[in-house]
Amino acid sequence: MNTIFHSKDISGDRFLVTGGAGFIGSHIAEYLLKHGAKKVRVLDNMVNGFESNLSILQQYPAFEFIKGDIRNIDTCNAACEGIDYVSHQAALGSVPRSIKEPVYFNDVNVNGFVNMLKAAVDNKVKSFVYASSSSVYGDEPTLPKIEERVGNCLSPYAATKKTNELYAQVFADVYGIRLMGFRYFNIFGQRQDPDGPYAAVIPLFVKGILNHTPVYINGDGEQTRDFTFVDNAVQVNIKGMLTENEAAFKKAYNVAIGENFSVNYLYETCREFLNSDWAATYREPRAGDIRNSLADISLAKEMLGYEPVRKFKEGLEDTIRFFKEKYSKELIQHP
Repeated sequence: MNTIFHSKDISGDRFLVTGGAGFIGSHIAEYLLKHGAKKVRVLDNMVNGFESNLSILQQYPAFEFIKGDIRNIDTCNAACEGIDYVSHQAALGSVPRSIKEPVYFNDVNVNGFVNMLKAAVDNKVKSFVYASSSSVYGDEPTLPKIEERVGNCLSPYAATKKTNELYAQVFADVYGIRLMGFRYFNIFGQRQDPDGPYAAVIPLFVKGILNHTPVYINGDGEQTRDFTFVDNAVQVNIKGMLTENEAAFKKAYNVAIGENFSVNYLYETCREFLNSDWAATYREPRAGDIRNSLADISLAKEMLGYEPVRKFKEGLEDTIRFFKEKYSKELIQHP
């Protein structure tokens, strides 16, 4: 990631990235370290985080790691101590998993979120940005998705993210903290977890094609997504934390490219890049899934100067290259 997303001098600033050993969080932390932040502290309980991501960050002297859980208020307070800016990425993802484990999702995504907000207020952080989700749009059918038009939630995961936005509004109004949320649309890229029952679609496709193991497409594959390369999530977090536009706070923004592609097209593109004719298997649609997704990104452009970098095909090429290398290494180590 060579694009620079900020103009402010951050050499005197201290940042906290919760979930910073995870996929998106590690990219945000790495950007800040690479660009000379005074301190970048990561809080992660390592449930969805990876030692391999921490090892990338540990090469920078400004990096600091706290192993802990956002469900513990004392941990949140310790993590926020002396911090200027917070990027809150720690959460449980996955719509189907939330349907199986709603209490756990609420505990982490709602209670943990409120703990972090309270700790940020008590430690007087300058601004706090957080990961919301496009799942808050629920059954609202209109495309493209516009921030003020949301429907009914289709999963407990979506309900937790909608609740985050409600709490953020209340904390901004009651405590005066500068807050903004980001409704991520299908973020993908290097370091995304390809393993486990709730792995993301792109690493699953690439892994299956490379290893000739079964690849599943839910439903007819014609459902569409606004696939968004991870550098765009990094960009909006950096711009959101550092913005001096007061009118930009107390909002939730779509973070996407503003283009959508079907899952079938995604699979064909993966096969094309990997020069493979490996076929996918179709199965039942997934409960809680939105049929079509496409974002209007004009609000983020207007308020934050957000401008998408590395669109779908470019980002996909980078991602496939990363996983291809990763799996070749694994095959050498474990023939």
